[in-house]
Amino acid sequence: MHKYILSIALCLSACFQAHAEGSDLVTELMGDTPVQETNVKKQSETDKNKDGFLSFLDFSFIKKPFSLFGSENKQEAAATNEGEDKKVETPFEKAVRMAESGDAESALALGYMYLYGQSGVETDYQKAFHFYELAAKQNNLIALNNLGSLYFNGIGTEVDYDKAIALFKKAAELGSDDAAVNLAFIYLSSRDKVYFTPAIALFEQAADTGNNTAKFMLGYAYYKGFVVPQDLRSAVQLIQEAANANFDEAQLVFARMYIYGQGIAQNYGHAITYYRRAIAQGNIEAIMDLAKILTEGQVYAPNLLQAHTLYNIASVYGVEGAAESRDSLKSSLKLEQLLEAQNAAEKYQPHPSELTQYIRHTFGTNIRKYIDDNLSKQGKKS
Repeated sequence: MHKYILSIALCLSACFQAHAEGSDLVTELMGDTPVQETNVKKQSETDKNKDGFLSFLDFSFIKKPFSLFGSENKQEAAATNEGEDKKVETPFEKAVRMAESGDAESALALGYMYLYGQSGVETDYQKAFHFYELAAKQNNLIALNNLGSLYFNGIGTEVDYDKAIALFKKAAELGSDDAAVNLAFIYLSSRDKVYFTPAIALFEQAADTGNNTAKFMLGYAYYKGFVVPQDLRSAVQLIQEAANANFDEAQLVFARMYIYGQGIAQNYGHAITYYRRAIAQGNIEAIMDLAKILTEGQVYAPNLLQAHTLYNIASVYGVEGAAESRDSLKSSLKLEQLLEAQNAAEKYQPHPSELTQYIRHTFGTNIRKYIDDNLSKQGKKS
């Protein structure tokens, strides 16, 4: 798939080693069966040591768009005719000719190749920009969105936010759900309430086409009553779909909705299931929530060993109060339990889904803030 230019090269190992006696505390904490990813697009982004808005450049999840070449080498030997060497147009040369003549698919393939340094060509962001620009001139949705990304990040060209926004807007108007989401986040990040209604309309447009990032944001808008009237039933439907698509933040919010019975029947067991799914992806808020639940034992059976493990994991990430909460449980555990909890914490490896990785590194680790930070402008509290 060459649809997405936004990609992250963040692949964390998630091998959970079995406990010596067959009982793996890590697996127990996060559940035995990982959630099945449903309706998740292969979205991509970049690993640029940035954690936030539109930080996309690496493109590592993009697959070769189509079989344009019979060989990875663009200098592949030409065919012969009756035993005599006769130079013919190579597949690469043909693609260049077609791209320059207005063929959008060829231009997309070449843009991909130059971004990645694939099929015998060296990475060249200027040439990548050139070919995406050629495809965009044909009103190709993918190219319009991707070219907007290049302008936004200054890849192969100077940074130009106005051009990026114009391209995202055009692509969204032509039906690109990715461009609609990108533009919606830009609008929300402006903090100007005049853009709030258009942002939610863009999320609604993208959600209708199945975009899971948009589903969560629209669901959270209903949950908070941001722009749209508060509607917990609509929030449940949209947030649950994003959670079942394996987005960790949706799993966190949906777990909390189960805990408090917001728009859905209160069910502590289901809440714990979604907490564990989020924890498996490295969601720190879910780790702290479940640790507290297992410590207090008010909505679920207490388990101080698991709570200690979770607080210990959170302390590694520098979460305020995690180390103190962990240490407060020491006296309640036997030595062998304490050693088991420490061993489980050391083994823990987050395994974020592609959707979660994409959202974290494109829009941030807490995309609720785009709405929460703007609620005050509506006279509401987050």
